[in-house]
Amino acid sequence: MRLTVRDVSHFLSASEASVLRWIKQRGLPSQYVGGQHRFNRAEVLEWATANKMRVSVAMFDNLADEDEPTPSLVDALVAGGIHHQLQALDKDHALRLLVDVLPVPKDTDRELLLRLFQAREASASTAIGDGIALPHVRNPIVLHVAQPSITLCFLERSIDFGALDGKPVRALFSLICPTTRCHLQMLSRLSYALHDATFKDVVLRAGSRDEIMREVQRVETALSVPPAGGTTPTAS
Repeated sequence: MRLTVRDVSHFLSASEASVLRWIKQRGLPSQYVGGQHRFNRAEVLEWATANKMRVSVAMFDNLADEDEPTPSLVDALVAGGIHHQLQALDKDHALRLLVDVLPVPKDTDRELLLRLFQAREASASTAIGDGIALPHVRNPIVLHVAQPSITLCFLERSIDFGALDGKPVRALFSLICPTTRCHLQMLSRLSYALHDATFKDVVLRAGSRDEIMREVQRVETALSVPPAGGTTPTAS
């Protein structure tokens, strides 16, 4: 279901006037249909992450049903793998190296997947600032996989991704999920983690696998335990 201006204002804790202003001035993705703006959940979360906006994790958790448990960041990162010192020459080469290590089914056309990544970058950079990018295709990568995965790649040297803050990218995260709902939940958790100062510091300095997994476990624990007052943690 597409979100309305009211929905987005609620999830971003802002006025409807602010949402409309962000569409015009800050590139908040929307479609104008029947005289009203409509929003894609994944695009809203990606935009909010890039613009360091506060987003309630509950925005996507309420999509869960009894047959689809909330995905685990720890399990997803174990499944996707952490890869250090990728020798990328430029952005296209970095995307190729990323696609080469993604844990996709054997019959997946990796060349097609690479072209889809490149097409998305051509329309708008997936860099979210501070040297981090979330390469993805225009629609979530939904493949016949048993569980969601998050692949984290560190480049040997930083590469220009056309980030709004002008900083070259060194860390790449990419998600593969069995359903769109799972993709949204996974993306919301990753967004929350990237707003955690300690986790982000480990990522920015390309910490060891053990360090990264330890911080992911800590963040996941925080996600599963609501703070005093019963409210859901938010990404700041």
